[in-house]
Amino acid sequence: MGQFFPDADQFPLEDQIKHLGDDELLDFWEETQYIERMLVEEENPEADHSQEYERVILQELMLRTCRRRALVSER
Repeated sequence: MGQFFPDADQFPLEDQIKHLGDDELLDFWEETQYIERMLVEEENPEADHSQEYERVILQELMLRTCRRRALVSER
């Protein structure tokens, strides 16, 4: 289960998502996609941040996949 950081501004996004489970991470990605669509519809300049979220989420998922493969190959 993920953790809530009360002072989230002090923790980079990369550190925050490391504490999320796989399902929570995918839920977070889905929420960022929904928010991005809303911002784009409103022509809000903050919509550009969604690419950063997506990059960080994909990077974390790739890292987790590599770790799992390494554990399986060690057995």
